Amino acid sequence: MMNGLVRSALRVTALKNVITPAVNVTKTNVQINRMLWNMCNRLEHNSSNLVKEVNKSHSELCNCGGCRAAHTKAEKELVEFLAEEIVAEKKARKLKTIPTDLEGFKVSLDGAEVRLVKKDAAETITISFNINHTITSEEEPEIDPQDDKADVGEMRSKPNFEIDIVRGNQTLSFTCSFNSEPGASGADESYNDIFGIDEITLFEGEYSDKVYAVSGEVIDGYLYDLLMNYLEEKGVSNEFTEKMMELSTSYEHTAYISLLEGLSKFTTTK
Repeated sequence: MMNGLVRSALRVTALKNVITPAVNVTKTNVQINRMLWNMCNRLEHNSSNLVKEVNKSHSELCNCGGCRAAHTKAEKELVEFLAEEIVAEKKARKLKTIPTDLEGFKVSLDGAEVRLVKKDAAETITISFNINHTITSEEEPEIDPQDDKADVGEMRSKPNFEIDIVRGNQTLSFTCSFNSEPGASGADESYNDIFGIDEITLFEGEYSDKVYAVSGEVIDGYLYDLLMNYLEEKGVSNEFTEKMMELSTSYEHTAYISLLEGLSKFTTTK
């Protein structure tokens, strides 16, 4: 198993050396980080226990001396890899269950969609986002095939999100995103905001493309800061969005594990 991990690291190193800067660099770095992160996690655990769990997963699939219904070489190799990968990902999982409440916001999940809702007598605040394609790395990994503990940047889910504040038939809507660096937006960078307002709109009834919206980059700087203060009073503060990021990261990881398990079942069923 160790030799296989080293070979995988060497393949990743070779891949990184041939990749030139392009539009897909961020995606490639995320893929490298996920691979390295899982490899490092495996090495931190007792190998004999890992082998036992992998063998247990294999035994559940085996029916005729090999993987059930996986009669081609590619299918067998895929199922064997997935069995090991699923074990490693479950060991690396930080949260076993996704919270149903976050700072007074009720959490609801629907596939890749996440909604956080808080209601009172006067208004309803809804925060919504999608976890697809949201994984970023805090830093680019330094790959050393000889080092069992490579320096792998932490992987976090940073989705764009919508904040809708509804009063009666009117909705004040903010489109927001996480800043690449604290204080990257707004009039006063000393605030160190971890998220920023990308767009603002106000409408009645249902939203449509006819509704006017303004970019957060072009509004008055003082107005921008007042709106950030307004959101903080509504509960959408730096501390809250940091917890929201952690929730998104955990849920994305859970969804990834479910995808691996579904892929394994799909491959072994004919």
